[in-house]
Amino acid sequence: MRKETDSMGEVMVPDEAYFGAQTQRAIENFKVSGKSMPLDFIYALATVKLACALSNKELKYIEEKKADAIIQACKEILDHKFDNQFPVDVYQTGSGTSTNMNINEVIANRATEILGGKKGEKLVHPNNDVNKGQSSNDTIPTAMHIMIVELSKKKLLPALNGLEEALEYKEKEFANIIKIGRTHMQDAVPIRLSDEFGAYKTQIINNKKRITFALEGLKELALGATAVGTGLNAPKGFAWLAIEKISEFTNTDYKQAPNLFEAIASKDAVNFFASSLSTLASSMIKIASDIRFLSCGPRCGIGELILKDLQPGSSIMPGKVNPVIPESVLQVSYSVIGYSQIINMCAQAGVLELNVMMPAIIYHINEAINIMSNVIDDFSTKCILPIRANKERINSFIENSLALVTPLALIIGYDKAAAIAHEAYITNKTIKEVVLEKGILSKEQAEKILDPRKMV
Repeated sequence: MRKETDSMGEVMVPDEAYFGAQTQRAIENFKVSGKSMPLDFIYALATVKLACALSNKELKYIEEKKADAIIQACKEILDHKFDNQFPVDVYQTGSGTSTNMNINEVIANRATEILGGKKGEKLVHPNNDVNKGQSSNDTIPTAMHIMIVELSKKKLLPALNGLEEALEYKEKEFANIIKIGRTHMQDAVPIRLSDEFGAYKTQIINNKKRITFALEGLKELALGATAVGTGLNAPKGFAWLAIEKISEFTNTDYKQAPNLFEAIASKDAVNFFASSLSTLASSMIKIASDIRFLSCGPRCGIGELILKDLQPGSSIMPGKVNPVIPESVLQVSYSVIGYSQIINMCAQAGVLELNVMMPAIIYHINEAINIMSNVIDDFSTKCILPIRANKERINSFIENSLALVTPLALIIGYDKAAAIAHEAYITNKTIKEVVLEKGILSKEQAEKILDPRKMV
């Protein structure tokens, strides 16, 4: 163990640790969940620290040797060399100060080593140097926005693109398959199987538009606000230059938020994005539920779709196979809706000048993006692309559907057509059989008017 100090006194820290006194206090204070802040967020925060160090160096607010050591330490964090040095629990101080000081201390101790010193000697100071021009109140929300935007670019949007492509492929494959439509879970008029898959595809396209729009608000960063939005202790030009460098690192056009007071007091932009994820989750529930419903069987259900067999489905019923991927999609989607509600409630906690629920927001939005992206990839490759249409089953439903009477209403009227449908139902005959028996249509007329292909 080694002795480290902060403004409250001395703290014993493990020798191998790169964090210092404030992090150790947080470890001891917050023994809550055993879950530390997501590494996606740590890397985003390291990106902010790197940009700030470069800005301070260029503007000569930090001496060059110190700045270079800080820059190297930040790069090493981004190279995953210190992943085990960020142990602070998610459920900590609501500003995320403990995590901000965690990374400040890791950077300071590593920079001190780079300059020839030992951990704890503070040749580079976590507050005076690493945190220069910054506050937890602006760096944490800045890193939160960056994490969401970059994770969405790298995982969520590519996953949605893959699902859109998979649905479009099946839409084309199923273009010539006529099936019975269903409303209220009852037989309706015919549609193409491709119409259903085309509708799913359009849902995904629309979700992409909503998510992309929501991401624009997250490209506004709070950096430069410092403690309450006034920018106190931030050197002139520092934040603008740092944000410019963040944009270069990420190839994303970030800018400083137009109102820094709003940027730290409110989490509306994150809440709006979380709502778009919730909408996506609702869409995924609809699509996965439809596919599970249409594939139910294999012999005693609807069975219009045949899913790929992935694993045995029962520990007691031999040969049973379940729709495991749609079920996984449903569980993830319900979870994402729950996370979105948590974020909504946390966003309401922007009391006066600062939102103090940021670590919980960060954890849940990170989890939501990751699990949704992963399950969408699974859904595309393991469920949608291998789906087959059970043409024999589909044709049998079409032939026996009472909804085929619908175009007959234009010829004999709604009431008479309804009577024919009722008679077909109670006698267990097809619409065509009843019409021909009653002499309402000739065989040639019946073939033409009651042809399902003419109804789509």
